[in-house]
Amino acid sequence: MSIWAGVGDSSLAKKDHRSYRVAMSQTQWHDPKKALWAVGLVVPSLTFIGIGMHALTGWGAWLWIGPLFVLGTVPIIDLVAGRDTEGPPDDAIAALEADRYYRWVTYLYLPLQYIGFVLGCFVIARGGLSTSESVGLAITLGFVGGIGINTAHELGHKREENERRLAKVALAQSGYGHFYIEHNRGHHVRVATPEDPASSRLGEGFYRYWWRTVTGSLASAWSLESRRLSLRDRRALRWDNDILSAWLLTAVLWLGLLAWLGIGLLPYVIIQALIAITLLEAVNYLEHYGLLRQRVTSGDRVRYERVDASHSWNSNNVATNVLLYHLQRHSDHHANPTRRYQALRDEPAAPVLPTGYAGMILLALIPPLWRRVMDPRVAAHYGGDLTRANRGIAPEPAEATAATQRLRDPSAVACPGCGYTYVAALGDLHEGIAPGTPWSSIADDWCCPDCGVRSKQDFTLAANLP
Repeated sequence: MSIWAGVGDSSLAKKDHRSYRVAMSQTQWHDPKKALWAVGLVVPSLTFIGIGMHALTGWGAWLWIGPLFVLGTVPIIDLVAGRDTEGPPDDAIAALEADRYYRWVTYLYLPLQYIGFVLGCFVIARGGLSTSESVGLAITLGFVGGIGINTAHELGHKREENERRLAKVALAQSGYGHFYIEHNRGHHVRVATPEDPASSRLGEGFYRYWWRTVTGSLASAWSLESRRLSLRDRRALRWDNDILSAWLLTAVLWLGLLAWLGIGLLPYVIIQALIAITLLEAVNYLEHYGLLRQRVTSGDRVRYERVDASHSWNSNNVATNVLLYHLQRHSDHHANPTRRYQALRDEPAAPVLPTGYAGMILLALIPPLWRRVMDPRVAAHYGGDLTRANRGIAPEPAEATAATQRLRDPSAVACPGCGYTYVAALGDLHEGIAPGTPWSSIADDWCCPDCGVRSKQDFTLAANLP
């Protein structure tokens, strides 16, 4: 007999039962995928598996294991394993983020990535492989490096300085060090707008998008970093330019390998870098395809509405989520960029992709098929009104809303999203804001440097000074 029988109102009993289950989940919740996160280290191990199996069998196909696994095996697993919407309750997030096991899963990716990269370059340079086998191995290295960019993405959003340094290291193989700047300070501010080079537009094929985002992201990153340095009265061509320091790591790595293994390695180093970049941009392409933030008028200022769940395509397919550190829970990531991957949650209000990122990348590589699948979904998301979709045209601002009350010159203010605190007496030297700079002197278009989600108008009085 049910313990809820005889309580009286059955609907009230069911509500109490649900509340009881929620309370129990909050006190007893554990991550059901905890052991699975280590499976993500299979990706940087692909280089060793491919080289080892080729040595044992002589089959050149083993050296193509990177694309075969990521674009062949993973989409099948996604379809078979299905979806997982499990996520932590609010009161479990702090403990979950404090568990250092999850950090070591991302940290360990890097030594496997670089040992494999050096080994792969050595195998190519020593000879004995056919051109097809050498290209296959270079492409496998590119897939490892491409998912390494996703590892850099996870690390680069964190406040700890050591993790931000590791993000630059992860990007060195692909030569895409400016991603560290553009993604955090550009994409997260302008996401789902025509101004964002990393947000794809309705009807825009992947190959056209690739050129626009690669060139646009580089220009944006340089502009952002130059502006930061100019606020400190410094030229862009300096040792503390974060883009140049990241590119320096790439130069040291590539030139060291070429000096050791010979100039004949160069074409394969370039191939792996292009593959890594293409894999990253394919993921970027599908994350916000056709989605648009509307413009709103607040007082005398026009700005884009705050990013919400409706501005990112999501997926809960298990295999790709494990390999990409929950990147597919993209709406929660944009709402809480500093939140660690294990604590990201499903957003029921977000538009959903028909399968995981791995399978969607295959569709993106065939633009007519992509549009056949995705354009109707964009139309459905906007109720058939495609004027609300991102077609590369800035939307007309909505009706005026009440202006946000401006804080005059408080001693300290805080971002309500991520908790970043600006103390006027300390300034923010890294952002080019000198100590003693009053809040009123900071530009109105300034955004939180940690999350990029909240603008100056959203900041509130800080409850406690750091």
